[in-house]
Amino acid sequence: MGFTMGLNFLLLLAMVATNIISLYHLSTTVQSPKPLPNVPIPIPEHLIRQLDHIRAAINHLTRRSPSTSSSGKPVVPQDLILHSQIGPIASSCRHHPDLLHRYMNYTPFSICPFDPDLQETLILNGCHPLPRRRCFSKTPSKPTSSLPLNPFPTALPDSSVIWNRYSCKSFACLLQNNPIGFDLNTQRSSLLKYASELDLPVNRFMQLAKSANSVIRLGIDIGGGTGTFAALMKIFYNVTMLTTTMNVNAPYNEAVAARGLLPLHVPLQQRLPVFDGTMDLVRCGRAVNRWIPSTVMEFMFYDVDRVLRGGGYLWVDRFFSKAVDLEKVYEPMIGKLGYKRVKWAVANKTDPSGLKNGEVYLTAVLQKPVSR
Repeated sequence: MGFTMGLNFLLLLAMVATNIISLYHLSTTVQSPKPLPNVPIPIPEHLIRQLDHIRAAINHLTRRSPSTSSSGKPVVPQDLILHSQIGPIASSCRHHPDLLHRYMNYTPFSICPFDPDLQETLILNGCHPLPRRRCFSKTPSKPTSSLPLNPFPTALPDSSVIWNRYSCKSFACLLQNNPIGFDLNTQRSSLLKYASELDLPVNRFMQLAKSANSVIRLGIDIGGGTGTFAALMKIFYNVTMLTTTMNVNAPYNEAVAARGLLPLHVPLQQRLPVFDGTMDLVRCGRAVNRWIPSTVMEFMFYDVDRVLRGGGYLWVDRFFSKAVDLEKVYEPMIGKLGYKRVKWAVANKTDPSGLKNGEVYLTAVLQKPVSR
Protein backbone atom coordinates (compact mmCIF):
# COMPACT_ATOMS: atom_id res chain seq x y z
CA MET A 1 0.00 0.00 0.00
CA GLY A 2 2.77 2.39 0.96
CA PHE A 3 4.68 1.52 -2.22
CA THR A 4 1.60 2.27 -4.39
CA MET A 5 1.01 5.63 -2.73
CA GLY A 6 4.63 6.61 -3.25
CA LEU A 7 4.51 5.65 -6.92
CA ASN A 8 1.32 7.68 -7.42
CA PHE A 9 2.96 10.64 -5.72
CA LEU A 10 5.96 10.47 -8.09
CA LEU A 11 3.66 10.25 -11.11
CA LEU A 12 1.79 13.32 -9.86
CA LEU A 13 5.00 15.28 -9.46
CA ALA A 14 6.13 14.28 -12.99
CA MET A 15 2.77 15.40 -14.46
CA VAL A 16 2.94 18.75 -12.65
CA ALA A 17 6.52 19.34 -13.82
CA THR A 18 5.60 18.44 -17.38
CA ASN A 19 2.68 20.90 -17.36
CA ILE A 20 4.84 23.65 -15.91
CA ILE A 21 7.47 23.13 -18.62
CA SER A 22 4.77 23.10 -21.33
CA LEU A 23 3.22 26.31 -20.00
CA TYR A 24 6.65 28.01 -19.93
CA HIS A 25 7.40 26.96 -23.49
CA LEU A 26 3.98 28.15 -24.65
CA SER A 27 4.36 31.52 -22.95
CA THR A 28 7.78 32.19 -24.50
CA THR A 29 6.43 31.22 -27.93
CA VAL A 30 3.53 33.68 -27.57
CA GLN A 31 5.69 36.51 -26.22
CA SER A 32 8.54 36.10 -28.72
CA PRO A 33 7.09 35.14 -32.06
CA LYS A 34 9.55 34.17 -34.75
CA PRO A 35 10.34 37.14 -37.00
CA LEU A 36 9.05 36.94 -40.50
CA PRO A 37 11.73 36.16 -43.03
CA ASN A 38 13.10 39.23 -44.81
CA VAL A 39 11.76 39.57 -48.32
CA PRO A 40 14.72 40.38 -50.58
CA ILE A 41 14.39 43.49 -52.73
CA PRO A 42 14.74 42.46 -56.36
CA ILE A 43 17.92 43.81 -57.99
CA PRO A 44 17.98 44.28 -61.78
CA GLU A 45 20.05 41.63 -63.49
CA HIS A 46 22.25 44.15 -65.32
CA LEU A 47 23.32 45.68 -62.00
CA ILE A 48 24.13 42.23 -60.63
CA ARG A 49 26.27 41.53 -63.69
CA GLN A 50 28.06 44.86 -63.36
CA LEU A 51 28.76 44.28 -59.67
CA ASP A 52 30.07 40.82 -60.47
CA HIS A 53 32.40 42.29 -63.11
CA ILE A 54 33.72 44.93 -60.72
CA ARG A 55 34.19 42.35 -57.95
CA ALA A 56 36.04 40.06 -60.35
CA ALA A 57 38.33 42.90 -61.45
CA ILE A 58 39.15 43.82 -57.85
CA ASN A 59 39.84 40.18 -57.03
CA HIS A 60 42.06 39.95 -60.10
CA LEU A 61 44.04 43.01 -59.04
CA THR A 62 44.37 41.65 -55.52
CA ARG A 63 45.65 38.27 -56.71
CA ARG A 64 48.20 39.35 -59.30
CA SER A 65 51.03 41.80 -59.72
CA PRO A 66 54.11 41.98 -61.96
CA SER A 67 56.22 42.46 -58.83
CA THR A 68 56.36 40.42 -55.63
CA SER A 69 57.49 41.06 -52.10
CA SER A 70 60.45 39.34 -50.43
CA SER A 71 58.06 36.72 -49.10
CA GLY A 72 56.91 35.89 -52.60
CA LYS A 73 53.39 37.27 -52.10
CA PRO A 74 51.86 39.52 -54.81
CA VAL A 75 52.32 43.25 -54.21
CA VAL A 76 49.20 45.28 -54.98
CA PRO A 77 49.73 49.04 -55.46
CA GLN A 78 48.71 50.43 -52.09
CA ASP A 79 47.42 53.71 -53.55
CA LEU A 80 45.03 51.78 -55.78
CA ILE A 81 43.58 50.09 -52.71
CA LEU A 82 43.53 53.38 -50.78
CA HIS A 83 41.84 55.33 -53.58
CA SER A 84 39.22 52.63 -54.06
CA GLN A 85 38.27 53.12 -50.40
CA ILE A 86 37.85 56.90 -50.56
CA GLY A 87 36.58 57.49 -54.10
CA PRO A 88 34.80 55.66 -56.91
CA ILE A 89 36.70 54.06 -59.77
CA ALA A 90 35.02 54.06 -63.19
CA SER A 91 33.36 50.70 -63.83
CA SER A 92 34.92 50.43 -67.31
CA CYS A 93 38.34 50.11 -65.64
CA ARG A 94 37.37 46.49 -64.95
CA HIS A 95 38.01 45.68 -68.60
CA HIS A 96 41.67 46.73 -68.29
CA PRO A 97 42.91 45.63 -64.84
CA ASP A 98 46.49 45.20 -66.06
CA LEU A 99 46.66 48.75 -67.44
CA LEU A 100 45.05 50.14 -64.29
CA HIS A 101 47.58 48.22 -62.21
CA ARG A 102 50.46 49.75 -64.22
CA TYR A 103 49.00 53.23 -63.87
CA MET A 104 48.74 52.98 -60.07
CA ASN A 105 52.03 51.13 -59.55
CA TYR A 106 54.26 54.10 -58.65
CA THR A 107 56.18 55.50 -55.70
CA PRO A 108 53.99 57.93 -53.69
CA PHE A 109 55.31 61.44 -53.00
CA SER A 110 57.89 61.21 -55.82
CA ILE A 111 57.83 62.15 -59.53
CA CYS A 112 54.96 60.45 -61.35
CA PRO A 113 55.82 58.00 -64.13
CA PHE A 114 55.69 59.71 -67.51
CA ASP A 115 52.89 57.60 -68.98
CA PRO A 116 50.58 59.82 -71.09
CA ASP A 117 50.04 57.01 -73.62
CA LEU A 118 48.84 54.72 -70.85
CA GLN A 119 46.52 57.45 -69.57
CA GLU A 120 45.08 58.09 -73.04
CA THR A 121 44.47 54.37 -73.57
CA LEU A 122 42.62 54.03 -70.27
CA ILE A 123 40.57 57.18 -70.83
CA LEU A 124 39.60 56.32 -74.41
CA ASN A 125 38.45 52.90 -73.20
CA GLY A 126 36.11 54.45 -70.65
CA CYS A 127 38.32 54.29 -67.55
CA HIS A 128 37.63 57.91 -66.67
CA PRO A 129 38.02 59.75 -64.43
CA LEU A 130 41.32 58.05 -63.67
CA PRO A 131 42.14 57.40 -60.02
CA ARG A 132 44.07 60.19 -58.36
CA ARG A 133 47.76 59.66 -57.68
CA ARG A 134 49.91 61.07 -54.87
CA CYS A 135 52.91 62.04 -56.98
CA PHE A 136 54.30 65.08 -58.81
CA SER A 137 53.49 65.52 -62.48
CA LYS A 138 56.48 65.80 -64.79
CA THR A 139 56.89 69.22 -66.44
CA PRO A 140 59.07 70.47 -69.32
CA SER A 141 62.70 70.93 -68.30
CA LYS A 142 62.94 74.42 -69.82
CA PRO A 143 59.53 76.10 -69.56
CA THR A 144 58.94 79.23 -71.59
CA SER A 145 59.44 82.52 -69.78
CA SER A 146 56.32 84.03 -71.35
CA LEU A 147 53.19 82.78 -73.09
CA PRO A 148 51.42 84.58 -75.97
CA LEU A 149 48.44 86.74 -75.08
CA ASN A 150 47.16 86.54 -78.64
CA PRO A 151 45.39 83.19 -79.23
CA PHE A 152 46.68 83.35 -82.83
CA PRO A 153 50.44 83.67 -82.25
CA THR A 154 52.96 83.41 -85.06
CA ALA A 155 54.20 80.20 -83.41
CA LEU A 156 53.22 78.13 -80.40
CA PRO A 157 55.98 77.70 -77.79
CA ASP A 158 57.69 74.33 -78.17
CA SER A 159 58.96 74.52 -74.58
CA SER A 160 55.41 74.08 -73.24
CA VAL A 161 55.37 70.43 -74.35
CA ILE A 162 57.22 67.26 -73.33
CA TRP A 163 57.87 65.80 -76.79
CA ASN A 164 59.25 62.37 -75.80
CA ARG A 165 56.23 60.38 -76.96
CA TYR A 166 55.72 62.14 -80.32
CA SER A 167 57.49 61.58 -83.63
CA CYS A 168 57.46 65.36 -84.16
CA LYS A 169 59.53 67.37 -81.69
CA SER A 170 58.12 70.83 -82.46
CA PHE A 171 54.93 72.60 -83.49
CA ALA A 172 56.61 73.50 -86.79
CA CYS A 173 56.95 69.79 -87.53
CA LEU A 174 53.29 69.24 -86.64
CA LEU A 175 52.27 72.11 -88.91
CA GLN A 176 54.15 70.49 -91.78
CA ASN A 177 52.85 66.97 -91.17
CA ASN A 178 49.34 67.77 -89.89
CA PRO A 179 48.26 71.10 -91.44
CA ILE A 180 44.56 70.44 -90.89
CA GLY A 181 45.10 70.12 -87.15
CA PHE A 182 47.81 72.76 -86.55
CA ASP A 183 47.48 75.44 -89.23
CA LEU A 184 45.78 77.99 -86.98
CA ASN A 185 45.26 80.61 -89.70
CA THR A 186 43.65 78.12 -92.09
CA GLN A 187 41.34 76.97 -89.29
CA ARG A 188 40.48 80.59 -88.56
CA SER A 189 39.60 81.27 -92.20
CA SER A 190 37.40 78.17 -92.43
CA LEU A 191 35.36 79.32 -89.43
CA LEU A 192 34.86 82.81 -90.86
CA LYS A 193 34.06 82.05 -94.50
CA TYR A 194 30.82 81.15 -96.27
CA ALA A 195 31.33 78.95 -99.35
CA SER A 196 28.28 76.67 -99.17
CA GLU A 197 25.18 75.95 -97.11
CA LEU A 198 27.29 73.72 -94.89
CA ASP A 199 29.31 76.73 -93.71
CA LEU A 200 28.20 78.85 -90.78
CA PRO A 201 30.61 81.71 -90.10
CA VAL A 202 31.00 82.62 -86.44
CA ASN A 203 29.70 86.15 -87.04
CA ARG A 204 26.60 84.75 -88.76
CA PHE A 205 25.86 82.51 -85.79
CA MET A 206 26.20 85.41 -83.39
CA GLN A 207 23.79 87.45 -85.55
CA LEU A 208 21.27 84.61 -85.37
CA ALA A 209 21.57 84.52 -81.59
CA LYS A 210 21.27 88.30 -81.30
CA SER A 211 18.16 88.39 -83.49
CA ALA A 212 16.56 85.87 -81.10
CA ASN A 213 17.56 88.02 -78.09
CA SER A 214 19.89 85.25 -76.90
CA VAL A 215 23.03 86.07 -74.95
CA ILE A 216 26.10 83.91 -75.64
CA ARG A 217 28.66 84.04 -72.81
CA LEU A 218 29.68 80.45 -71.99
CA GLY A 219 30.03 77.33 -74.08
CA ILE A 220 31.74 74.02 -74.80
CA ASP A 221 33.41 72.99 -78.05
CA ILE A 222 33.31 69.16 -78.14
CA GLY A 223 36.25 67.67 -80.01
CA GLY A 224 37.69 71.13 -80.62
CA GLY A 225 41.25 70.11 -81.56
CA THR A 226 43.64 72.99 -80.93
CA GLY A 227 40.88 75.36 -79.78
CA THR A 228 40.54 77.69 -82.78
CA PHE A 229 36.77 78.05 -82.41
CA ALA A 230 37.23 79.01 -78.75
CA ALA A 231 39.94 81.48 -79.77
CA LEU A 232 37.65 83.26 -82.24
CA MET A 233 34.81 83.45 -79.72
CA LYS A 234 37.21 84.92 -77.17
CA ILE A 235 38.90 87.64 -79.24
CA PHE A 236 35.81 88.78 -81.17
CA TYR A 237 32.94 88.30 -78.71
CA ASN A 238 34.50 87.83 -75.24
CA VAL A 239 32.81 84.41 -74.99
CA THR A 240 34.43 81.81 -72.73
CA MET A 241 34.55 78.41 -74.45
CA LEU A 242 35.83 75.16 -72.94
CA THR A 243 37.45 72.83 -75.47
CA THR A 244 37.28 69.06 -75.02
CA THR A 245 40.21 67.39 -76.72
CA MET A 246 42.44 64.32 -76.50
CA ASN A 247 46.18 64.02 -77.16
CA VAL A 248 45.87 61.46 -79.95
CA ASN A 249 49.25 61.51 -81.74
CA ALA A 250 49.78 65.20 -80.96
CA PRO A 251 49.79 67.60 -77.95
CA TYR A 252 46.36 69.13 -78.50
CA ASN A 253 45.73 69.95 -74.83
CA GLU A 254 49.06 71.77 -74.55
CA ALA A 255 48.29 73.69 -77.76
CA VAL A 256 44.93 74.85 -76.41
CA ALA A 257 46.48 75.94 -73.10
CA ALA A 258 49.38 77.73 -74.83
CA ARG A 259 46.80 79.90 -76.60
CA GLY A 260 45.36 81.03 -73.25
CA LEU A 261 42.29 78.81 -73.60
CA LEU A 262 40.77 76.09 -71.41
CA PRO A 263 41.26 72.43 -72.46
CA LEU A 264 39.16 69.63 -70.99
CA HIS A 265 40.94 66.28 -71.24
CA VAL A 266 37.80 64.14 -71.50
CA PRO A 267 36.63 61.56 -74.07
CA LEU A 268 33.39 61.82 -76.01
CA GLN A 269 31.68 59.22 -73.82
CA GLN A 270 32.42 61.18 -70.63
CA ARG A 271 29.76 63.21 -68.83
CA LEU A 272 30.52 66.88 -69.43
CA PRO A 273 32.08 68.22 -66.20
CA VAL A 274 29.84 71.28 -65.82
CA PHE A 275 26.63 71.84 -63.90
CA ASP A 276 23.12 71.53 -65.33
CA GLY A 277 21.69 74.40 -67.36
CA THR A 278 24.79 76.62 -67.29
CA MET A 279 25.97 76.73 -70.93
CA ASP A 280 24.70 79.05 -73.66
CA LEU A 281 26.25 77.06 -76.52
CA VAL A 282 27.56 73.56 -77.18
CA ARG A 283 29.30 73.01 -80.50
CA CYS A 284 30.07 69.53 -81.84
CA GLY A 285 33.09 69.78 -84.12
CA ARG A 286 34.16 67.30 -86.76
CA ALA A 287 35.34 64.77 -84.18
CA VAL A 288 31.64 63.97 -83.71
CA ASN A 289 30.70 61.77 -86.65
CA ARG A 290 29.37 58.36 -87.65
CA TRP A 291 32.35 56.48 -86.19
CA ILE A 292 30.89 57.05 -82.72
CA PRO A 293 28.53 54.21 -81.69
CA SER A 294 24.95 55.42 -81.94
CA THR A 295 24.17 54.62 -78.29
CA VAL A 296 27.19 56.65 -77.12
CA MET A 297 26.10 59.52 -79.36
CA GLU A 298 22.55 59.46 -78.02
CA PHE A 299 23.79 59.69 -74.43
CA MET A 300 26.09 62.54 -75.51
CA PHE A 301 23.23 64.55 -77.01
CA TYR A 302 21.17 64.17 -73.85
CA ASP A 303 24.14 65.28 -71.77
CA VAL A 304 24.39 68.32 -74.04
CA ASP A 305 20.74 68.97 -73.26
CA ARG A 306 21.54 68.67 -69.55
CA VAL A 307 24.21 71.39 -69.59
CA LEU A 308 22.41 73.80 -71.95
CA ARG A 309 20.23 76.46 -70.40
CA GLY A 310 16.75 77.06 -71.73
CA GLY A 311 17.11 78.90 -75.04
CA GLY A 312 20.72 77.72 -75.48
CA TYR A 313 22.08 76.39 -78.77
CA LEU A 314 23.40 73.08 -80.04
CA TRP A 315 25.62 73.61 -83.10
CA VAL A 316 26.49 70.48 -85.11
CA ASP A 317 29.26 71.41 -87.54
CA ARG A 318 29.75 69.16 -90.59
CA PHE A 319 28.66 65.93 -89.01
CA PHE A 320 29.10 63.16 -91.58
CA SER A 321 27.39 59.80 -91.94
CA LYS A 322 25.87 57.59 -94.59
CA ALA A 323 22.84 59.27 -96.10
CA VAL A 324 20.57 56.38 -95.14
CA ASP A 325 21.82 56.51 -91.53
CA LEU A 326 21.22 60.24 -91.30
CA GLU A 327 17.63 59.69 -92.40
CA LYS A 328 16.88 56.63 -90.28
CA VAL A 329 19.13 57.01 -87.23
CA TYR A 330 20.64 60.42 -86.56
CA GLU A 331 17.87 62.77 -87.67
CA PRO A 332 15.29 60.94 -85.50
CA MET A 333 17.82 60.84 -82.65
CA ILE A 334 18.31 64.61 -82.78
CA GLY A 335 14.60 65.15 -83.34
CA LYS A 336 13.78 63.51 -79.99
CA LEU A 337 15.38 66.49 -78.25
CA GLY A 338 12.48 68.65 -79.40
CA TYR A 339 14.73 71.57 -80.34
CA LYS A 340 13.82 74.35 -82.75
CA ARG A 341 15.66 74.11 -86.09
CA VAL A 342 17.46 77.38 -86.73
CA LYS A 343 19.60 75.88 -89.51
CA TRP A 344 19.57 72.42 -91.12
CA ALA A 345 21.76 71.90 -94.18
CA VAL A 346 22.69 68.57 -95.81
CA ALA A 347 25.08 68.05 -98.73
CA ASN A 348 27.00 65.17 -100.27
CA LYS A 349 30.48 64.39 -98.99
CA THR A 350 32.47 64.49 -102.21
CA ASP A 351 35.88 63.09 -101.20
CA PRO A 352 36.74 59.49 -102.25
CA SER A 353 35.63 58.03 -98.93
CA GLY A 354 32.36 59.93 -99.02
CA LEU A 355 31.56 58.90 -102.59
CA LYS A 356 32.45 55.27 -101.86
CA ASN A 357 30.27 55.04 -98.74
CA GLY A 358 27.40 57.29 -99.86
CA GLU A 359 28.11 59.79 -97.11
CA VAL A 360 26.67 63.25 -96.50
CA TYR A 361 27.49 66.24 -94.30
CA LEU A 362 25.06 67.85 -91.87
CA THR A 363 25.42 71.33 -90.42
CA ALA A 364 22.70 72.23 -87.97
CA VAL A 365 21.93 74.86 -85.34
CA LEU A 366 19.19 73.90 -82.90
CA GLN A 367 17.73 75.90 -80.04
CA LYS A 368 16.67 74.29 -76.79
CA PRO A 369 13.14 75.16 -75.61
CA VAL A 370 13.08 77.90 -72.99
CA SER A 371 11.13 75.65 -70.63
CA ARG A 372 10.03 72.04 -70.52
